[in-house]
Amino acid sequence: MAELFKNIYNTDFISQFSDIVTKINPDFNKTSFSNSIFNREWEAMELKQRMRHISITLNNHLSKDFKKDTDIILKLIDYLEIQNIRETSIEYMFFPDYIELYGIDNYDISIKAMERITQFTSCEFAVRPFIIKYPEKMVPQLLLWASHKHHMVRRLATEGCRPRLPWAMAIPFLKDNPDPILPILEKLKDDVSETVRRSVANNLNDIAKDNREVVIEIAKRWIGKSKELDWVVKHGCRTLLKQGESQVLQLFGFGSVEHIEIEKFKINTPLVKIGDTLEFSFLLNNNSQASSKLRLEYGLYYQKANGSLSKKVFKISEKEYEPNSSTNIIRKQSFKIITTRKFHLGLHQVSIIVNGHEFDKYDFQLIDA
Repeated sequence: MAELFKNIYNTDFISQFSDIVTKINPDFNKTSFSNSIFNREWEAMELKQRMRHISITLNNHLSKDFKKDTDIILKLIDYLEIQNIRETSIEYMFFPDYIELYGIDNYDISIKAMERITQFTSCEFAVRPFIIKYPEKMVPQLLLWASHKHHMVRRLATEGCRPRLPWAMAIPFLKDNPDPILPILEKLKDDVSETVRRSVANNLNDIAKDNREVVIEIAKRWIGKSKELDWVVKHGCRTLLKQGESQVLQLFGFGSVEHIEIEKFKINTPLVKIGDTLEFSFLLNNNSQASSKLRLEYGLYYQKANGSLSKKVFKISEKEYEPNSSTNIIRKQSFKIITTRKFHLGLHQVSIIVNGHEFDKYDFQLIDA
């Protein structure tokens, strides 16, 4: 069985970390720190709970003077980097969590600290409460960070202000109106760092969920400028593509499906046990005298707890289909139990989607193993 990710925080890590803190701050009581970390609730804590618990325990074992303790954290990062522990060190994300938790009323110190910390481990979660509390200060600060020499600070400028960043608090005023952050995306859309460009695309995709017309207008302006920017546009429009937004589909050359026919659709596993796999097959006929560029997907309608069905779209392919061609396609969909989806027994459906056009739905049953 794979090791649980939350177990990156274990006795070895806490012991090594305590030793390092003691080098920076000789008054640090590492025995008390370790004993406080591994309390009776520790085993039941999930990853983010453990991060928060470490942040609180660290604060309890420092001076509780935010400026002094932040200076210690920055010295710790300097030391860790000398030891060749580099940026994006996920296990040290309790550093930004500490800033989020204890620095919200110390704006200047916190912003300076996050600019340094994010070069070591991302502050994308920690910066969001500051954007919400200090929007007039933070939007200009993000734009300033967008010109920073370090790519992880530039990434923070766009990742931190994503309106709907997964596993993080939303930013309601940016969901309502993303205009304040559009100059940041404009500035970073052609960034030399792929990591930064990907963040721009993810921000666009967030915006599209509440303000699709904004993203459609941006996509029309950005498309065709470079291969890299075309990727940003397409990745940023992925939700709109899955929703079959015609203007976006046309931008990428996905046109009419009047010559496309779905034939001999068959569900090969009409009864699917939890833990097993749905298998279906069909013929895709291009009856045109010309080749057709097709975005081929399928919609899976999952049973919900209240008896209704909820659609999720899965991509099959994007490619050119030859004139007067018939292509046999077989797909499988796992119903293995996963933590991110709860399965409900009963009726489910599957459909084929071509260039945003959904063909007939077909029933199958999910049954108990």
